[in-house]
Amino acid sequence: MKAYIVVLIILIVIFGAIGGFLFKRFSAFSSMDFSPPPVTIAASIATSESWGQVLNAVGSIQAVRGVDLTSETSGQITEIHFDSGDTVQAGQLLVVLNNEIEEASRNNQIASLELAEILFERDKTLIKQKSIPQSQYDRSRADLERAKAQLAETEARLNNKRIAAPFAGVMGIRRIDVGDYLSPGTVIAALQDHSELEIDFTVPARYSPKLRAGLVVGVEVDAFRGERFEAVVSAVDSQIDTATRNVLLRATLKESTGLLPGMFATLVVDLGEKQSVVSVPETAMTYALQGNTVYVVEETEDGSLTAIARIVQMGEVRRGKVAILSGVEPGERVVSVGQNKLFRGVRILIDETVAL
Repeated sequence: MKAYIVVLIILIVIFGAIGGFLFKRFSAFSSMDFSPPPVTIAASIATSESWGQVLNAVGSIQAVRGVDLTSETSGQITEIHFDSGDTVQAGQLLVVLNNEIEEASRNNQIASLELAEILFERDKTLIKQKSIPQSQYDRSRADLERAKAQLAETEARLNNKRIAAPFAGVMGIRRIDVGDYLSPGTVIAALQDHSELEIDFTVPARYSPKLRAGLVVGVEVDAFRGERFEAVVSAVDSQIDTATRNVLLRATLKESTGLLPGMFATLVVDLGEKQSVVSVPETAMTYALQGNTVYVVEETEDGSLTAIARIVQMGEVRRGKVAILSGVEPGERVVSVGQNKLFRGVRILIDETVAL
């Protein structure tokens, strides 16, 4: 029994010593300063740049010369001289309407005119000889003028039966066929001159003192992503729209290759005034309801780097860059890629080439 007690005491002492040793080791380990490994990010330098003051707007492209072709008179279509999509020249004959009645009237009036000319020439000779009264001469002269007017009227009606292109351009989809009865105002097809295009758009009236002809306008359309066309303001409306308090402008495109009337366009009007801004990459922005932020790289007391979130006031966004109106100074480094891995107090490593 005594031996058992002695063995138990010895075991208690041994396990107590082991427990004390392990307790000291774990206490020392837990007292060590543990910090997570640094996060690799990409950073960019906030730069001071001179940006021209611009206005953003939207509009639709339209042809300087573009119409829906219609007829001034009615009649059955006897001839069509174009197909959908054809390029036509100014004055080119497009459609002919039935003109049998007008042709008959014209022939009749030509004969009447010839007779009136003969009678007038005869009376002209006789009046000089005082062989006829003045009233007869006046009547024959009036008959001649009336015959000329009637023939001119008939020829005008005949011309209305022949529909020609008013200017050079590209025909749209044909909406008529031979044999159709064409009424005045019925659309034959659209005719658009693609060589000269323009855009009408509006901007707030508060900018009216800065608006003038000659301002440069950048034009972008979805059909040509990444491309920017250039236009020039050709006119500013002389009044403000009382309903919207906007002013209407018209810009003429310098180069219109590939653009079509009706295309929706995003516009940037350069007002020609420069302003100094602090710009950062658009990827550096973190958007939130409580405020947009940028992570700024700062050095800690031990020389390591960390990222601090700052609420900033944004300005314009231009081609991948954002103007910062307040919150970041020129020369400061901002996190441009990897913000989603950052948290308060995290250490960072900058690698401009790392793919994150």
